[in-house]
Amino acid sequence: MPTSPQAASGGLLRLPDFRLLLAGAAAGQVGAQVTLVALPLVAVLELRAPAFQVGLLTAAETAAFLLIGLPAGAWVDRMRKRSLMIRADLVRALAMASVPLAAVAGSLTMVQLYVVALVTGVATVFFDVAHQSYLPQLLPRERLVEGNGALETVRSSAQVAGPGLGGGLVQLVGAQLAIVADAIGYALSALFLMAIRQPEAKPEPVPGASLRKEVAEGLRFVLGHPLLRVIAGATGLGNFFSAMLLATQTVFLVRVLGLEPAAVGLMLAASAVGGLTGALCAGKLAARFGQARLIWLSALVSGPFALLWPLSGRGAAAALFAVASGAVFFGAVVYNVAQVSFRQTLCPPGLLGRMNATLRFLMWGTLPLGALAGGAVAEVFGARAALWICAAGFLLVPLPLLLSPLRRMRDLPGPVADDEQERDGRRDPQPVR
Repeated sequence: MPTSPQAASGGLLRLPDFRLLLAGAAAGQVGAQVTLVALPLVAVLELRAPAFQVGLLTAAETAAFLLIGLPAGAWVDRMRKRSLMIRADLVRALAMASVPLAAVAGSLTMVQLYVVALVTGVATVFFDVAHQSYLPQLLPRERLVEGNGALETVRSSAQVAGPGLGGGLVQLVGAQLAIVADAIGYALSALFLMAIRQPEAKPEPVPGASLRKEVAEGLRFVLGHPLLRVIAGATGLGNFFSAMLLATQTVFLVRVLGLEPAAVGLMLAASAVGGLTGALCAGKLAARFGQARLIWLSALVSGPFALLWPLSGRGAAAALFAVASGAVFFGAVVYNVAQVSFRQTLCPPGLLGRMNATLRFLMWGTLPLGALAGGAVAEVFGARAALWICAAGFLLVPLPLLLSPLRRMRDLPGPVADDEQERDGRRDPQPVR
C-alpha cells in the first residue's frame, strides 16, 4: 500500500486526502445527527405515531444490515471503494430530500418515512462497509488507531453539534423541513470524496469466484477467529439494546419527561459529549492499558451508567438521562476505536470488505430486532419499562469479553500471514496465541 512519508512522520491532518475524508465524514454525520432528532419527531409530533410505529421506523433504518449485510461485503470487495461511497451519499441525499418536498406538498405519510428509512439504510450499508475498507488504503497499518480515532472524533463532534442543531431547526421550521440539513450533508460528503486525488485501482477479479463462495470466505474468516467471534457477539448484544434505546428515547423524552424539541436536541447533544471525549482519549488509553484490555474494560466500566436512563425524571432529574448516555457513549466509542483498528490490522486487504460486512451483519443485524422489541415493549408496558430492559442489557455486554482470551491479553495480535493465497481468503486465519 503506498503511503505518504508525511503519514509516517507527521500528523495525519497533513495528508490532503485524509483531510477530505474527515471533511466528508463531518458533513455526512452532522446531517445524519440532525435527522436522528428530526425524523422520529416527524413521526411523534407531526404524524402522531404510536410507540410501536416509531420503533418500526427505527427498525426500517437498520433493516438493511440484516437483509443484505453479508452479500454487500462481497460486492464491495469487487468495486472501487471511493466511487461506491459517492454513489451511496447521492442516493441518501435524494431520499432525504423527498421528505421536506412531500411535507410542503401536504402528502407526507408514515409509509414514505418507512421507505426513506429503508433506502437510506441500504445506501448506508454499502457506504459504511466501503468506508472501513477504504481507510487502510490511505493510511499505513500502524496509523489506523490514530486514523480511526480522528474519524470517531469527527463522528462524536457531530453527535454534539447535530442534535442541538436538529432540535433548534425543528423548533424554528418544523421537523419535516429540518431534514433538509441531512440531504445537504450527504451531498457535501459526496463532493469532498470526489476531491480525493489518490488513485484507486479496481480490484482484480478472482478466477472462479462466486457470490456464495466469497460470502462464505468472509464468514469463515470471522467465525474462524476466536477474537473476532467474541467481539461480534458482544457488539451484537450491545447494539440490540442500543437499538431499544434509539427506538424509545424520543417517545420517553417527549411524552414521559415532557421535553420540547429544542430540549430533546440539547439532551442528545449533551449525551454525545461523552462520545467525543472517548474519541479524543482512545489512543492514549490504548497505549496505557493495552488495546486488548481496553476492549473489555471500556464496556465493563461504562455499562452500569445505563441504569440512570430509567431513573431520570421531569425537571432537573432529566439530566440523569444525559449523564447516562454520555458515560455509555464514552465507553462505546473507546471500544469501537480499539476493536475496529484491530479488525483492520488483522485482515488481509482482499478480504476487508467481506470481513467488515460479515461483522456488520452479525453486529448490526441485531439493530432492527432491538428496535422492534423496544417499540413493542414501550407500546405495551411504557417507555420507562423499555429503558429498564436496556439498562439490564448493557450490564450483560462485558460478559462474553471477560470469558474470552481477551481478559488475559494486553495487546492484540498482528495481521494474519500476507501471502497471496490468504489475501484471496482461501485459507483459514492462523489461531491466536
